[in-house]
Amino acid sequence: MVQNKWYVHPAIAVAVLVNVFVMGLAIAWSGDPAKLQRLLVEDGIVEWMQFLCFAVTSGLLAFAAVEHWQRERRIDLPLLALVGLSGIVALAALEEISWFQRILNVTTPEYFAQNNRQGETNLHNLAIGKKGSIHKTILLKVIAIAGLTHNIVLPLLARKRPAIRDFVERFGLYLPPLSASVIYIVLVAISHLVIDHPRKGELGEMFGAMHYTATVFAAYFLGIGYGKRPIFETPADSRRVGTLFAMLLVFLLLTAWLLSAGAGAEPYLALHPNGKD
Repeated sequence: MVQNKWYVHPAIAVAVLVNVFVMGLAIAWSGDPAKLQRLLVEDGIVEWMQFLCFAVTSGLLAFAAVEHWQRERRIDLPLLALVGLSGIVALAALEEISWFQRILNVTTPEYFAQNNRQGETNLHNLAIGKKGSIHKTILLKVIAIAGLTHNIVLPLLARKRPAIRDFVERFGLYLPPLSASVIYIVLVAISHLVIDHPRKGELGEMFGAMHYTATVFAAYFLGIGYGKRPIFETPADSRRVGTLFAMLLVFLLLTAWLLSAGAGAEPYLALHPNGKD
């Protein structure tokens, strides 16, 4: 039976609370430019949180793909979807931190130095036109349309027409719980309306990364909001692994905070006090 309430499991509830905490932190620090900059700057808390969430989500999808293969022993649409999504999310994680360029102190190749809006070794900031980039001109629009469709439109339609959910799951995909999705979208809207910072869009990206980390785990591993057979089928196993995963989400926030202090944020703030787009 498909469940749609976000509090049906601590994994989703904790993800919501982490996002609310970061939003509250941004609001509390909005009156202090230095603190807000520490939160949103390149290699700051929010960006490291995005990387960690993307990395975990990619691993979860890859694990789900392996489990699917072991059960079915054939190449089908769900397997291809899981493998493809795992690769795309892994790419997003590496792009987020410019393929470890700043951490490893690697010099930017000439092509990227001339064509990347931030002078970094990544694809999403490659220039388009005089002021645009792949990220701002294309990706943000695609993410917004896909995000609203996947989180709001399809779950709403599926409430009246369950065949829509069945159709989505036939391709190896899932629909997140509507109530959790609404909170995610509301937080993104609040971040754009309340926070005054050139990099405030990073908040929405982090909210989405955390939201998908939790809902991917809840769907494929526990069967929450998902009609197919989950990886953990017994209630006892689901409870144990779900509790551990909820603890992991909190640990990700702590790790992002520590990484921002020791792996780039402070030197970056010294060199770029106003940040970058």
